[in-house]
Amino acid sequence: MADLWSVYSKPVPADGRELWTLFLQCSCITVVIGGLFYNWMFASLEYSWHLSIAMAVSFSLLLLLTLFLVHPARCVFSMIMPTLGTKQGRKLLLSTCIMIVVANIIPNIISNIKTILQIIKCISKNSSESLLNSTALLETASWEFGDAIQETAHSIDIYRPMNGHFQVSLLKNSSLIYQQMHLASEKIGRDFLIVEVWVKDSVRVGNKLFAGFSMLYLCFESTWYLKNYLTNLRFDNFYITKKLESLAVDRKAAHLLVGSSKNLIRPTGLKLSQEEVMLCLVQAMLLTMALMLMLVVVTMDHFTFSVADTAVRKAAQFSTVPVALSIKYSVSAGPKLGVLPFLLKLLHYEELPLQNFERTYHHYLTFSSAHCRISPPTPPNTSVLLVVGLLFCILYTTVFLETYAHRLCRKIAGSFFKSWEEKRALYLYKKLSRKHKEE
Repeated sequence: MADLWSVYSKPVPADGRELWTLFLQCSCITVVIGGLFYNWMFASLEYSWHLSIAMAVSFSLLLLLTLFLVHPARCVFSMIMPTLGTKQGRKLLLSTCIMIVVANIIPNIISNIKTILQIIKCISKNSSESLLNSTALLETASWEFGDAIQETAHSIDIYRPMNGHFQVSLLKNSSLIYQQMHLASEKIGRDFLIVEVWVKDSVRVGNKLFAGFSMLYLCFESTWYLKNYLTNLRFDNFYITKKLESLAVDRKAAHLLVGSSKNLIRPTGLKLSQEEVMLCLVQAMLLTMALMLMLVVVTMDHFTFSVADTAVRKAAQFSTVPVALSIKYSVSAGPKLGVLPFLLKLLHYEELPLQNFERTYHHYLTFSSAHCRISPPTPPNTSVLLVVGLLFCILYTTVFLETYAHRLCRKIAGSFFKSWEEKRALYLYKKLSRKHKEE
């Protein structure tokens, strides 16, 4: 591995063997990165497969030529890998989490809401239809009651009403109500579809722009670091490296490193400075806020599924409601009528009871039907939740690994430019010596 890295980090290969070794290394790296690039474009950014393949092949060929021919480009590319463990890498992973949530969890929420609306539509339609059918019961009762009144009136030749029937106006054509309900449900469905498409398109476009910007910024950040490393001796130069230790031992000044241990750190050590610890805590708090937003969406997914599942089960258990219409009518002819009592006595009318009317009409109101088209509620996808949880675990890990990734970038730059690393070590040694003399 040390020999392979030595060939990879050399400005110019020494012989043909190193040249072919470098080409094979660059080819292997290009194949792996090209495959990841295709998967990222097709699965995460949701580009078409032919466009993803074309972009991946073009990117791979360009990357192969750049890595094989340009030595600083190899250094920048090598520093991009640990830079993925910094805040830029977290942004890419966070955009991936957002895309997974938008593509899987939000449509599931909208689907369960549609199920709830379908249940409401079904109950409204069946209850209104059953209620309209109950008006036929009222019509039948009114006409039978009117017939009974007519029969009672025929038994009295002097006192007779013109018509004993009730005039009941009934709405027999329910197509208008059904049409209005259908139009209302269609409008609600279109509104939900518009919102769903708008959210998906907006987040998809925003995620693509954000991902592209993050990738460009990764390259820019690595290039910026290498530029400052090669032009500024003071930049990121406070590590006790092996070159600095050997330089101090050769000049018999090892005490300089011991006395300055509070200000210098070892790049391979686990010690974090106070500033690095505070930075990690701030980044962890920002990441926690993003996690809370994700948890709100996940909670909404579980809540809508629970409501939809309960509504479907309860709607299937709705029993019919019995409705009874009871009519009891009793009348008797004689002086109690109070209209012509004297004439009735002269005509020898006795107080005799006439026909009584007592009937009960039954009807059943229904709220649900087996003919209703209700899509079953969709449960939350546990695999999506596991993937999002795993990505957030990686995100929290990168918060605390960011410092070590930054140190690894410095080590990579030092291995590519060894002569410049010696100058940086000499500069730091002179700085420590000067500070020691002043003290």
